[in-house]
This record gives sequence, structure tokens and C-alpha cells, in this order.
Amino acid sequence: MVDGSNEGRVRNIVIVGGGTAGWMAAAALSKALTRDYSIRLIESEEIGTVGVGEGTIPLIKLFNHALELDEADFVRRTKGSFKLGVNFVDWGRLGDSYVHGFGKIGQDLGLVPFYQYWLKMHQAGKARPLDDYSINTVAARQNKFMPAVTDRPNSPLADIAYAYHFDAGLYARFLREYSEARGVQRIEGKVTGYQLRGEDGFVESVTMEDGTLIDGQLFIDCSGFRGLLIEQALKTGFEDWTHWLPCDRAVAVPCASAPGGITPYTRSTARKAGWQWRIPLQHRIGNGHVFCSRYTSEDEATATLMANLDGEALAEPRVLRFATGKRNKTWNKNVVAIGLSSGFMEPLESTSIHLIQSTIARLTAFFPHVGFDQADIDEFNAHSDFETVRIRDFLILHYHATERDDSPFWNYCRTMDIPDTLRQKMDLFRSNGRVFREHTEMFAEPSWVQVMHGQRVHPRGYHALVDLQPEERIAEFLENVRGVIGHCATQMPTHDAFISRLVAKESQAA
Repeated sequence: MVDGSNEGRVRNIVIVGGGTAGWMAAAALSKALTRDYSIRLIESEEIGTVGVGEGTIPLIKLFNHALELDEADFVRRTKGSFKLGVNFVDWGRLGDSYVHGFGKIGQDLGLVPFYQYWLKMHQAGKARPLDDYSINTVAARQNKFMPAVTDRPNSPLADIAYAYHFDAGLYARFLREYSEARGVQRIEGKVTGYQLRGEDGFVESVTMEDGTLIDGQLFIDCSGFRGLLIEQALKTGFEDWTHWLPCDRAVAVPCASAPGGITPYTRSTARKAGWQWRIPLQHRIGNGHVFCSRYTSEDEATATLMANLDGEALAEPRVLRFATGKRNKTWNKNVVAIGLSSGFMEPLESTSIHLIQSTIARLTAFFPHVGFDQADIDEFNAHSDFETVRIRDFLILHYHATERDDSPFWNYCRTMDIPDTLRQKMDLFRSNGRVFREHTEMFAEPSWVQVMHGQRVHPRGYHALVDLQPEERIAEFLENVRGVIGHCATQMPTHDAFISRLVAKESQAA
């Protein structure tokens, strides 16, 4: 709860834009603040939302937990499914397939990570595929799912990490109901202008299409790519990353579900000038083709997508245009940009909704007084920049770490210059398979290991302390880990069965 003793409080909050970003912000603030704060959200039914952020990462559970949402109700209301990771197809080479699973790999032995023991045996040709040593990746391949158990601390079943797939429109509607029940006022209509204070250039109010002025102390810009306040009003500026992340278009379409059940993972299949996502929900499959317009046309990209659907298309394909990059400041004066207004990184690792969540969490941590201390704003922006740049590097890795030479697009990605921060990580991994997580960066060591190994970045050596163990002991250790994980996966229910039981239980409770 925000301290109510300070009379210099920001009490009047205006959120410009709805969708996932706007309603996540409204829900979180309505939960954190008392009802003597005014929270108003402006959105127009005529303005559509960008529905590409239907995949998430495990930290979304913290957000839902903070709101005290019931998981079964959430999954039922959003037509959701569960996600153990991402299956990457054709990225390193045509024909390659690996799973970037959430959670840990294997079981560490002493002070040395499991991966290092596996790496020695792999280099000797004596290890099974890396996917065999993670409960998440083994379960994903078998279409199995269950949450982690809490009463078996030494079992792989205690290590299951998961996120969700869900219908972003239904999630926004769910959070709208939540927010309005806690006093958030929704205002229907379009914002057509804004007024700035003469003395300091802060946003004073916004103008509605009918001429109404809506004033505020803190404005949250959830207006999407156009950045109505953060860019159009405050001229914050934009740092373009398209030279590293060259895709600038996406075409999206839902299709009917396929036989064989709901897969507990997102699939990302590399195409000749980009990649295609597949996100399974209870009622449909979300599909999209992210591509670079320099190397393929919108018509060609759309034809590729439509030719690779699991079922009948349920709508007309929709093309989205974007530039990857970030605003020079996420927080400028009295405006905080959340969601697409703060920048865009394509949904390759489902980070879009996480960046909404982390910006909201950062805003509550730095919630301002009326004076808007610049030191707080600068620190907020420094943390935002660090997080965004590290995610950027992880996404660039997927494109750059490839041996594909079958199209001009992949030739460009394979040979392009990359940021020094990413090059250092790749050089360190190539030496002895080491990965070190820096401060609060989003992706931990297992994520970097799985993607680098999955896309054929091969270390020359391994951790020196691995050789303290006899090879026979290491082989026995690896086989035991693999066997236990495999046995545990067989005990798990299918993903379909788990969802059916969960939704049926919630329906009965309702």
C-alpha cells in the first residue's frame, strides 16, 4: 500500500489507452493504491489492439498472484493453456529442432553446473541430447503438463516452471472487470490532443474527440506504437535497433485447433525471411509470420503463413508494421510509457507482456510525489534500459547464431555486426561453456545455454573442475538424472487432461 501520510501525493492518474498494457496498469495500481486515488483509463472501441502478445514467461504468475487472481478462473476466462517453453525449428540449420525450456537443466553436482558435466560427455560423443535432461523439455515433447509439486523437494517434479498462453483480448477484459470493481473509471472515446504546462513542459491534460479536457498529475501512455504522449507530446526520441533485429512486419491470423491435443509450448519456425509463431489456446491457435520487408513482400509472407496453418483460418490475415527499438526514456517528465509506446521487441521469446509487467512493478517501486524527483526518474530509466538491452541481446542471438545460408535474410543475420555485450557472452560461452547472469537481467543461465547449444554455438572446452570426477562416475550421474526425469514425465497427465480437469473444476465451483 502506498503511504497516505504525504500530502504531496500524486492522486490523479490518467491511463491513455486500454488493451493488455492499459488494463494491466489499471489493475495493478487499483490493487496497490487506496480508493482516494483517482485512476481513469481512456480507450476507444474503434481503436483495435495488437494481439501478438499471447505467449508469456513464468514471471507472469507473480503478477497474477499479486492481484490475487485464481489460476483456474484465469485460465478458464482467457481460454488459456500452459507453456513449458518454446520449440525452435529450423533456426540453426534447416531440419534442426530444440526446446528452450523454462526452469533448470539437470542437477548440479558440487560447485559445478550440470551442463558442464554434460558438456564433457557430449564432446566425447557419450551424452544424450540436452533436451533429455530437463523436466520441462521432456514433458513438452510428450505433451505432458502439471504444476510443480511442493512436497517432493528433490524430485524433478518440484522443478517444473511454466507460463501461459492466453487470448490477450480476453485477458484485458478480465482485468477491466477487476479494475472497475476497485474503482477504476473507464472513459470511452479517442484522445485527439494534449496540453503542456508552460513552466516545465509537463502534460497537464488531454483533449477528447468531443472537446472534453481530462486533467491529471501522472499520465501513463498505453497508446501503442504512436506514443501519443511519450513521443508526440514530449518528443522523447527513439533508439532504432532494426540493424540488429531486421524484421519490421508481422502478419497474424487465428486458425482452428488441430487434432492431437494442445501442445504445452510455443512453436517458432524459421522461414526464409523471418519466422512463424504458433500459440495453442483452448479455442483456437494463434499464428503469425514475423518478417523483414527488405527480403520478402507482405503478399509472400501472408501466403507462407496461410500455407502453414494447422486448421482453417478463422479471420482475415492482418498485417502489422513496426520498428524494433526503444524510447530514449521510458519515463519522461510526468509520463510513463508502458507497452508498445515504450518501444517494441518482437515476440520471439514472449517478452512483450513481461516488459509491461516489469515497467508497472518499477513504477510502483518509484511511485512519485507531486514534485517528480529527477533522481528517481533517472534511476527508473536506467533499470528500464538495462533490462531492455539485455533482452535485445538475447533476441539477436537467435538470429545471429545460425549456419543457414539458404536466403539473403539469413546471410545478413549470420554475418551482421552484433553489440559488444552479446559478443562477450558468446565468446565466453565458446571458450568453456560459461554463462554468467548480470545483475537483474531477464534470462538466466539455462536460457542462454539452451539457445546457444540449440543453434550450434559450440564451446571448445569445459569447466576444469569437471575432471575431478572420473568419467564413469559422470556417465552414471547423467544417466541417473535422465532416467529420473524420464520416469517423472511418464507420471504427468497430458496437457489436455490437466486443462480439462482444471476448467471443469472451476465451472463446478462457479
